[in-house]
Amino acid sequence: MTVPLLLTGCSGGGNGAKKEQLSSDRAGGGSAPLPAPAAPSAAPEGAYDAAPEAAGKGRADSFVPEPDMVSTFALDVDTASYGYARRTIDTGALPQPDTVRHEEFINSFRQDYPAPEDDGFSVTTDGARAADDGWSLMRVGLATRPESNEYGTQARRPAALTFVVDVSGSMAEPGRLSLVREALHTAVDELRDDDALALVAFSDEARTVLPMTAVGGAEGRIHDAVEELQPTESTNLEAGVARGYDEAVDGHRKGATNRVVLLSDALANTGATDAGTILDRIAAAREDYGITLFGVGVGSEYGDALMERLTNQGDGHTAYVSTTDEAREVFVEDLPRNVDLRARDAKAQVVFDPDAVSDYRLIGYDNRQVADEDFRNDAVDGGEVGPGHTVTALYAVRLAESASGSVATATVRWLDPDTRAPHEESSTVDAGALTGDLWGAAPPRLQLTALAAYFADALRGGSGAGTTPEPYADGKEGTGTTGAGYLPLPGAPTVGELAGHAEDLAAETEDPAVGDLAETVRQAVELTG
Repeated sequence: MTVPLLLTGCSGGGNGAKKEQLSSDRAGGGSAPLPAPAAPSAAPEGAYDAAPEAAGKGRADSFVPEPDMVSTFALDVDTASYGYARRTIDTGALPQPDTVRHEEFINSFRQDYPAPEDDGFSVTTDGARAADDGWSLMRVGLATRPESNEYGTQARRPAALTFVVDVSGSMAEPGRLSLVREALHTAVDELRDDDALALVAFSDEARTVLPMTAVGGAEGRIHDAVEELQPTESTNLEAGVARGYDEAVDGHRKGATNRVVLLSDALANTGATDAGTILDRIAAAREDYGITLFGVGVGSEYGDALMERLTNQGDGHTAYVSTTDEAREVFVEDLPRNVDLRARDAKAQVVFDPDAVSDYRLIGYDNRQVADEDFRNDAVDGGEVGPGHTVTALYAVRLAESASGSVATATVRWLDPDTRAPHEESSTVDAGALTGDLWGAAPPRLQLTALAAYFADALRGGSGAGTTPEPYADGKEGTGTTGAGYLPLPGAPTVGELAGHAEDLAAETEDPAVGDLAETVRQAVELTG
């Protein structure tokens, strides 16, 4: 499988953008979305109706109910937002609200969804009551089969990886290029003999350190090439991406997974620092050769928005590492899911029954929305999902007083990564599944999902973020809890209450990742006073 791997340190701004639509000659397309119930004629009373301009800086998470009862979005397995927030809080500052994405907090934690027996998805639905005013949380969990499990599966396809490494001056900071070199050495040791990799380095210019090379018998050469990487000069991300994708195209292998993996602080300052030119190059390689992009962020200052835009356009995902253990998790424990594919252009659609649901809100996925009519249009881009990945969509749902029976149907649609044949899987949600108490009574992993969402919401300005402006990572003031018109998620606890729930869940699950979350929430409590 040929996968270019990009490691960079460029600067970027702006919010992550929804992936662009693919060319019309992609397979499939044109069919209608799932049939939707008749739309209500007006927004129900008591809805999340804060105007965007009233929520502070055009907040994307203010909610105005849609006229229809259909929610459609591209799947996303990114986790970098949570990793970067943890690193920032650990240094004694709160993350900037626009770097906090609910779905990336939620998807950073292991779930207990059953794995499917085939190469598709399992769809699991559940929920619990979040507040006394009729609001519940509804969880839609999607899971793919791991590389190997009890059903017996074939090992992943060979990989062709192009590592594009930022060696600019900003990468000299401890924990940037040094961590990247360590991660690359680890990755080389985990690759198979039938894998291949290329290595590109860039600062003010880009150069090929190692052309596409089969791993078997060349491990020593590859490790020597990694050791050559030293920080220098400025950051020309455009040059690095262009050279990386050139190497990926030249080394493209049919029947393999071809990917560029970017390890970078994403702080571009030379060449085309605007994402548009870079995105065009990525889109062409994606459409013509099926090359995908995996972005791994590093550094205390990190161009989160640019990295997300690049990977969204490159049919890939992001992670963030700041320690050796985190790098090992990405390149050892999670290597198969980070380099292989189970599904291309995966989308989810949830259809609510207007007789049972008076209002709903998808929590997160703000820049992953897809037009409802494009759910089965396979020319419209979705998300790419690897083996053993889980994707969780959390909804705030207000049930009608007379709600009973099925209240929603959740469907996932995806394309086979080799044949591009479309597939679908669905599950229904009953009203009874949304009425039990959340804290204490709901399954621990559902509580964890809610905890991650509430914590992200607090960091974006909700009830846990403090009632007065607090210091953020770049020294700017935050908006605090009482920004005009802002409404937190229903049933939102304070961060102090969240810290208690996190400690309880860490003890119950005995999951080190949940213990780390509990410590991060505790640190946030101290920062907010």
